[in-house]
Order: sequence, then C-alpha cells, then structure tokens
Amino acid sequence: MLPLPDSRTEPDGTAVIRVLSYNIRSMRDDRAALARVIRACAPDLVLVQEAPRFFRWRKTAERLARAAGLVYVTGGATAAGPMILSTLRAHVERTEDVLLPRTPGLHQRGFATAVVRIGGTRIGVLSCHLSLAARERDEQAGLLLERLAALGVPYAVAGGDLNERPDGGSFRRLAGALTDAWAARPWGGELTSTPRDPHQRIDAIFTTPGVEVLGCGVPHGLPGVRESDLTAATDHLPVLAALRVPAGG
Repeated sequence: MLPLPDSRTEPDGTAVIRVLSYNIRSMRDDRAALARVIRACAPDLVLVQEAPRFFRWRKTAERLARAAGLVYVTGGATAAGPMILSTLRAHVERTEDVLLPRTPGLHQRGFATAVVRIGGTRIGVLSCHLSLAARERDEQAGLLLERLAALGVPYAVAGGDLNERPDGGSFRRLAGALTDAWAARPWGGELTSTPRDPHQRIDAIFTTPGVEVLGCGVPHGLPGVRESDLTAATDHLPVLAALRVPAGG
C-alpha cells in the first residue's frame, strides 16, 4: 500500500490536508483506543458522528480532543451527534450547528458545519449522520447539498455515517453531485461496518469539485494504527482521506 500523503502547505498556499470521518458511538467503548486511532491518523479535521450528547457532554468531547491532540470546533449535542474537531493548523472563521426536520418516532438528526482556513485555503466542513429511514435519509441528502452550497466557499468536504451502501439512493445522490473520495482514489480498506466483521461501506467522505483526492479509505496498515485499537474503539471503522485544496476561496 502506498503511503498516504502527510499534511503540508505548498508554496502557493495550496493545502494538503488529512480529513478523518469516524462514528465513535458516544464514546461507550475503549476511549484510550479511540484516541490512539485518531492521533495515529494525524488528521487536520475530524468529522465525528455519535459524539457525546448528554450529561457534561462538552467536557467529554474536549477530553477526547485533548487526548487526540486536537481542539473542539463545533457540534455534539447541539447538532444531535455530529461534531467537528481540528488541529491548531485550522483557523476557524465560523461555525453553525443545524437541526434537521424530524420525523415523529425517529431520532433527531443534524449537521455540524464550519468554515476554516488552512494555509492559503478556505474550506467548508460538514459532519453528518443520516437517518435509518430511506425517505428521511433522501431528504437529508438533499439538505446536505443545500447546506454545503450555503457555506459560500468554493471548496468543501463532507463526511459521515450515511446508514446506506453506495448503491442506495441517498448515497448515489451525494456521489452524483460531489466526489466520493474512496471511489476517486481508493487507499487502505473499503468496508467500514463492523470492525470485527467488515461487510459494508456505509461511511464516506465527499468533496466538492476542485478538491483533489490523494487517497481515501480505512487506515489499515497506517503506521501507529493497531488493528486491536480499531476493533476496541467503537462499532465503525474510520475513513481517512488526504486532499489537496487549492489556494484562495
């Protein structure tokens, strides 16, 4: 397996960044293993799903960020689960947590969003966890595309737990408008659920046109990422992408 590019800023301001999407199941599993996996992936941005949402959730989220060498940006309970973490390399311009229309009897869903500057770039960021119900999930996919456009920046990345495989309607809707990073430049592993029996890809990272995908997949074999930690940390495998974002915006 070819190495995944490290983060860097090129002379013209173009940024090579690492983005990690990870469903952490409210940190109900091995928290030390979770932090080790995130730290070993060396991400600039982490798009979290099922972040802590209840008693003292902010302190719990900040504790994870510190353990992984990151800072809390936005989300958590205020976005019904999605959350964004980053390194200090990212300068946060603005954030917004969005609660989505809720179908009675189903879980509340939301987006965590931000606009950040890294190197000479401005990047929109969105973390999502789509519905288990097909009709609601499709509506949320449409809202995700609208929300990315509303960020008002030319380059953006979205990631999360889609609760759907690539042949599903909502997944295909997103992949039709955005770049599915795994499909564009597969690296590492493909299947994200479940860690002990990977049999489906339901977690993904998408980019807007103009963002170059340098590699994307489950970080099997990445130095510092232990298979025992991947199985102990949570009930999903993470998706890690290296992206080249043009300067400007």
